[in-house]
This record gives sequence, structure tokens and C-alpha cells, in this order.
Amino acid sequence: MDGEVADKDFLKQQVRQTHLELITGLVVVVALGGLLLFAILGRHQAGNEGYALRASFAHIDGLSVGSDVRLAGVTVGHVVKTVVDPKNFQANVTFSISPSVQLPADSGAIITSDSLLGGKYIALTPGGDEKMLSPGAVIQQTQGAISLEQLLSKFIFSVTDSLQQKNKHQEAASPENNLP
Repeated sequence: MDGEVADKDFLKQQVRQTHLELITGLVVVVALGGLLLFAILGRHQAGNEGYALRASFAHIDGLSVGSDVRLAGVTVGHVVKTVVDPKNFQANVTFSISPSVQLPADSGAIITSDSLLGGKYIALTPGGDEKMLSPGAVIQQTQGAISLEQLLSKFIFSVTDSLQQKNKHQEAASPENNLP
């Protein structure tokens, strides 16, 4: 009889522990869902305030909707839209800028990266014009993204080309090649 009571108490304790683990798991899942929702909503709100500017780039590799727009290293806006112009095959990027930032009309936009493995962002370079860009204006001076793969391939090609030319010069200057 003592064994039956002990078994019942043990089963009750296991059921309580299982309920506690289930409730803890549900609380963690709800908290993570709330944080995810907060992150998504917070990102969209930051990108929608301010005024819109546009720019065309030859390459926007790695730049996406939600990417930062920075001025002097400070985030002042976000990319809102990216599309390809079917006429000139340029990437047209629309981005929002904080209303407190007024850019001169001759400002420039460059797509750059945080680090070698980091994401891309638009770096704004203010010009010296007295006239300011109005909402919806197009920034004319742009530079597209520079691909790390393209830079590496150019470097490797230049090194191998230099080595081949050096070998040709050494073979031509070799005394063995000048013998009759």
C-alpha cells in the first residue's frame, strides 16, 4: 500500500513538472514571437518616415529593401524600393531620408559595405550647392556597388599576367636562347 501511494505521488510530481515545462516553453515561444514582430514593425516604421529620394546605379549587389542610408556614418534613412529600369537596365533605388536632413542638389550616393562580409548600404556625400533636394528628387552623382569577387579576379589576373610577362622577359634574356 505504501508503494501505491509513493507511485501516485511520483506520477503527480511528474505531471506537475511536465505542465511546468510546457508552460515555460509556451512563454518562451510567445516572447520570441513578440520580439520578432517588434523587430519587423520597428524596421518598417523607420523606413517610412521622412521624404523620398531616388538614385540610379549600375550595380546594387547586396543592397536590399530596408538597408541603411548613411550620412557621415550616421543612419539617416532606409531603402524603400528597388526596381530595374527596362529602358537602360539600371537599378532604380528609392530611399527615405529623415526630414531633419536637407541635402544640397549636387549631393552624391555611393553603395558601399560595412565590412568584407557585411551588408551593403548607401553612403551619401553632401555637395556644395545652395539649392536643396526636394522630396522625390533624383540624385545624379552615383556609384554602384563594387563586387569583392570582381576585385579579387582583377587582382589575380594582374598578378598572373605580370608573372607571365616576367617569365617571357627572362626567357628572352637567357644566354641559352642567344646561342647559334
